[in-house]
Amino acid sequence: MGLLAVVLGPVELIAVTYGLVVPLVMICAPISVAEAGPVVLLKFWPLGSLTEAFAAALLGVAVLVAAAYPITALATAHALLARLLLTSGKGEPGERLAELTRSRSRLVEAFEVERRRIERDLHDGAQQRLVALTMTLGLAKVSPPAEAAELVARAHQEAKLALAEIRDLIRGIHPRILADRGLPAAVAELADRSPVPVEVEVDVPRLPEAVESVAYFVVSEGLTNVAKHSGAEQARVRGRLDGRLLTVEIRDDGVGGADVTAGTGLAGLADRVSAVEGRLMLSSPPGGPTLLRAEIECLPALP
Repeated sequence: MGLLAVVLGPVELIAVTYGLVVPLVMICAPISVAEAGPVVLLKFWPLGSLTEAFAAALLGVAVLVAAAYPITALATAHALLARLLLTSGKGEPGERLAELTRSRSRLVEAFEVERRRIERDLHDGAQQRLVALTMTLGLAKVSPPAEAAELVARAHQEAKLALAEIRDLIRGIHPRILADRGLPAAVAELADRSPVPVEVEVDVPRLPEAVESVAYFVVSEGLTNVAKHSGAEQARVRGRLDGRLLTVEIRDDGVGGADVTAGTGLAGLADRVSAVEGRLMLSSPPGGPTLLRAEIECLPALP
């Protein structure tokens, strides 16, 4: 464990910083310029206009897509090294380690799926709008004043749509409201965005970041499945902390019949929960109702 932390820890920190954080800061440059005016991006790149900010965002998209491959390779190397160093002998500890290794492999596969999703969303959404915006601004430069004004107005609309798609993408990676205000506020925002009416009853203090993130994605995936597959008219989300046990439940009055093997994202969600020593349980008889329950043992975070 010490070798993993000392040798791979700094490498992984650098990879995440330059492979994910820096590109995301570049992608968010239009938001910063639109809200605060000219900025100095990454403390060395002055951006004085939205055109320059969108150029930086395009470069950030390319860097993010390119960085996903070495980060995936690094995650695979971490898994292989952990297996080599931590393989134990016979008996129950060895069986437990084998299960952790299998779970880690599934998480690496889930990371690859998530990387492809982010790449697809960037390519099909924000990138296309940014390219269209750049072309529209280019036409505006060489057009007569009356026609240029119409093109600038169209570019303004494209910019707003691109900013909205970038915000949605970043929210899907790690929502800012979760980091700033905790699980109750983040779940309430998920319920507000759900097409199915959702009653929320989540009363928990600030928890460790990893626990909050897993609980958030349990609720997010659960409400997504309610909207897509259940045919429910109403859903309910409950969250409570009993001692050290965090319990999160998503219940709906839909048709039931949910299946972990049916490609609804529940298998990957179970791996997320098991990675923080939790359990994910599903009850969904034909005809309903469906209950998705996650139990995670944790300690409240310091305020």
